[in-house]
Amino acid sequence: MPSVLQLTLILLASGVAGVVIFRYFGLPPILGYLAIGVLIGPHALGLANDSATVKYLAEFGVVFLMFSIGLEFNLHKLRAMRTIVFGLGASQVILTILLAVPASLMMNWIYPISWQAAIALGGALAMSSTAIVTKLIADRSEIETEHGRNIIGILLFQDLAVVFLLILIPSLGKNPGDLFLALTAASIKITVALVLIFVIGQTLMSRWFSLVAKLRSQELFMLNLLLIVLGMAGLTEHFGLSLALGAFLAGMLIAETPYRHQVEEDVKPFRDVLLGLFFITVGMLLDFEVIYQQWMLVLLLLIGPLIFKFGLIALLSRAFGSSPGISIRTGLCLAQAGEFGFVLLNQIDGLDLIDPALSQAVLAAMLLSMFGAPFLIQYSDRIAMRFSSNEWLLQSLALTRVAAKSVRTENHVVICGFGRSGQSLARMLDQEKIPYIALDMDPDRVKEAAAAGDNVVYGDASRENYLVAAGLSRAKAVVITYADTPATLKVLHQVELLRPGMTVLVRTKDDADLAKLQAAGATEVVPELIEGSLMMASHVLLMMGVPMRKVVRRITSAREARYSLLRGYFRGVADEAESKDSWRLHSVTLLPESASIGKTLEELHLENEGVSVQAVRRKVGGSDYVKLELTPELRLEANDILVLSGNSEATDLAESKLL
Repeated sequence: MPSVLQLTLILLASGVAGVVIFRYFGLPPILGYLAIGVLIGPHALGLANDSATVKYLAEFGVVFLMFSIGLEFNLHKLRAMRTIVFGLGASQVILTILLAVPASLMMNWIYPISWQAAIALGGALAMSSTAIVTKLIADRSEIETEHGRNIIGILLFQDLAVVFLLILIPSLGKNPGDLFLALTAASIKITVALVLIFVIGQTLMSRWFSLVAKLRSQELFMLNLLLIVLGMAGLTEHFGLSLALGAFLAGMLIAETPYRHQVEEDVKPFRDVLLGLFFITVGMLLDFEVIYQQWMLVLLLLIGPLIFKFGLIALLSRAFGSSPGISIRTGLCLAQAGEFGFVLLNQIDGLDLIDPALSQAVLAAMLLSMFGAPFLIQYSDRIAMRFSSNEWLLQSLALTRVAAKSVRTENHVVICGFGRSGQSLARMLDQEKIPYIALDMDPDRVKEAAAAGDNVVYGDASRENYLVAAGLSRAKAVVITYADTPATLKVLHQVELLRPGMTVLVRTKDDADLAKLQAAGATEVVPELIEGSLMMASHVLLMMGVPMRKVVRRITSAREARYSLLRGYFRGVADEAESKDSWRLHSVTLLPESASIGKTLEELHLENEGVSVQAVRRKVGGSDYVKLELTPELRLEANDILVLSGNSEATDLAESKLL
């Protein structure tokens, strides 16, 4: 039996290893925690066991998860999504439980199951993984899509339903005659708690946080936050309810204060670390011997609930007005088990409602379904198109709308993402009479912007067919306005495949991923943080009495040093009238018979033509282009792509010289 310190080190080392491996393959860390728990558990390598200390710490992971969910349950958000949350979400949870009861009772020929156990198992079955699903659909930029909103709404109600199930399941262990009284007493307790918290506690909480914030002590703010979360959890436990319920109520309470976002950031480290520990302990529970002995039952409990949940959610989504393709995607994304299913299963085990061997089989099936979730979500589009007769038609209509907007357009700008940055760029392009077409995945935003006259259409810029329909082959530049680096990299990959050497400008929050984005094909990366600091510096210089012309020169020099594409472009206020021809970027692909093949950049003397080489890209490994380091000794090869900057006349002369 390892000591507490040894056990802690084993858990930390294994947790780090699991997260690193699964992050490397682009999978959610939660799967890494589960896999590590299975590996080091008492039923495998036996390096750790689910001791009382580990279980107690892991329970705090659930506490902080429920607190974080409570922070999301502000009244405005629930009101905006009320149809999806309380219509579609409530129908899914209630019908899953009701239909799971007869299905569970039919298993009496394998294991005897009481109606109380059937209800409890139905509640566990109704849950889907908030951690896995939200992470994966966010990575796919699908949160704002129609099926993304359905998914988030259902997950929100599932998380809310956990509060009731955490009260209901312990009551199921009582005598049938006492069950009604127990539920009534619990309902009265939670109603009184909600009234006290939201009528009295909200005012007190806002004033107390204001007082703590005025003292400007991060340490005090953190201590105060932990006191409130754990204090509320302890209070609900004292009144016979669960720790997680108290944490959830504390989150809802703080969600209505101005300090919600600060609290959310502060609690993240505690939540993620302790929740990871919880998933490791869940993995430790898996007994391979039971799976080996009952593999047919495990397979049945895996496939049956997956098909059942997929079918039910897809049918309900269809009933609430979604198209067949959207309904199929929603069902596939939510078919797996969830982390709260494990919490409820632990409660079921503690009350001895089901046979331990059956519990092990259910646990194994739930774990396997979570491991399969990333693959179901990854291939959800293909599956939807395969089984939905009109999905191809809808996709074709969407592509037709994009193509119709761009068919007569050339030398235009393709804007990927029509949020605030994309819309600001579009207005500037309109003023200069420069054509553009914007792709965005938010249907409401597209509808309103298109109605206002903006040239924006619904489409996923990370997919080849939408970029082709947007006229990428005729475009002059691509601008990616996403704040999310993984989503930006997907678009860069498609642009690089379809049109290598294309001028691509990328917006990002800071320059942390600068090298990664440039290596993926970004011609220029514009970090908001640096631009914000330059604007602040210009205002400060003006306020300190520095002349406007000198300020413009300073900022221009700073930009020229930072952005290669802007070198030689910013010349001052009066330069535009003096310019005989507009500055531009121009890509030149060297042919095998080009005169410049085999020569170095220094030997070409392109600067004599008034042109500078901004980038050289070369095909490496058969299909991928990479950006080469610009040195005078760089020798050109066939199929190299050179990005030139200069006025139109200069770049035309340079192209002739190169070819």
